[in-house]
Amino acid sequence: MKLAFFIAWRYLLAKKSRQVINVISGISAVGIALGTMALVVVMSVYNGFDNLAKSMYHAFDPDLMVKSAEGKTLPYGQLFEGLKQDKRVTAVCPVIEETVFLQYRDNQAVATLKGVDTTFIKTSPLQQHITSGTFQVYFGEVEEAVLGRALALELGVNVAFIDPLWIYYPKKNVAFSPLNPMGSLHREKLFPGGIFAVEQHYDAQHLLVPLETAERLLGYSQEITHVEIRTKGEKALKALAKELTAALGPEYRVLTRYQQNETLYRMMKTEKIIIFFLLGFILVIISGNVLGSLSMLILEKKEDVAILTGMGARPGLIKRIFILEGWLISILGWVMGMVVGLSLCFLQIRFGIISLPGSFVVTNYPVVVQWTDMLMVTVMVLGIGFLAAYVPVRSVFNNSISLAYPGSSLGVSK
Repeated sequence: MKLAFFIAWRYLLAKKSRQVINVISGISAVGIALGTMALVVVMSVYNGFDNLAKSMYHAFDPDLMVKSAEGKTLPYGQLFEGLKQDKRVTAVCPVIEETVFLQYRDNQAVATLKGVDTTFIKTSPLQQHITSGTFQVYFGEVEEAVLGRALALELGVNVAFIDPLWIYYPKKNVAFSPLNPMGSLHREKLFPGGIFAVEQHYDAQHLLVPLETAERLLGYSQEITHVEIRTKGEKALKALAKELTAALGPEYRVLTRYQQNETLYRMMKTEKIIIFFLLGFILVIISGNVLGSLSMLILEKKEDVAILTGMGARPGLIKRIFILEGWLISILGWVMGMVVGLSLCFLQIRFGIISLPGSFVVTNYPVVVQWTDMLMVTVMVLGIGFLAAYVPVRSVFNNSISLAYPGSSLGVSK
């Protein structure tokens, strides 16, 4: 293998009798370098947006959610009290969630009400996304609401105003009366205390209120819609999810944050795979130059092949020489592409060279380099490069090269 590599390296660097071979080889290396760089940069930028989206959803969604498998509500009591003592758990929060009707001044909207307790307020990452006011559902004894930014804009809510926010929900088992429509509705009055901005879906539909307010409005007594659990890390999340599923049985559903938004995460994963293979297909096309230049080189070096054969070189050694030379073109392109691609990623992470147009939660393109992606890029580029070198060598040696030409010195063309 050392001899084959030495001769292949000499062939790669030696001046060819036909300058076009050098040109095609150079174009091949540069093309593979550009393809590799594109894979590194695009995959890293995609990882950045992927992590950004997950962090925004994680700010609102819990690590684990326990819901009833059949009914709309579940009892909250001793069943979940033991979780508070588990060292893997940072918070256990009962939640009441329902669709309600809102009125603020002359503006109206339909939204998803989320009744939460003080534990939720203290531990939720949502407090880091407050754009106006405070992340509190109580101001002393006064009950307050925290709204999403898009919902607040729709209603014209401003936390500096003293106008109340009215929340309506139909009474159970009460028929609607056109003469007294308000008689068939529960009504609660709160004051806007804060506005959050995390993600358009949540910002446009959700508001947080005290758990007690939600109980009065919906007529619940020791009932909740689900329990939200926050854990210490991914390992604790997976282990606890399995334990709760086994302990609670089929009457309850235990959902991880990935299962809560399964369609979103599956779509993001599919998009990443599609992008990877599309760029890989472009590399396959670029590697066609390697095939052409190597085929021409084999034909040019047929006299050297005859000399090597006369010196006792077996066909396997000669094939390895040309396969290694073709592969070296891809390896050089891969090295250049990785260096340039990783350098661009580092510069973007460190200095934020390229900014996102318009208004967004981040000002620069997010970039996250993952070693698993770099490994996949390496395997793809070098694998395609090997095949691009192997195919012409096998084809030419099997069909057209004669080992009967005398004459030239090793590694030096006439």
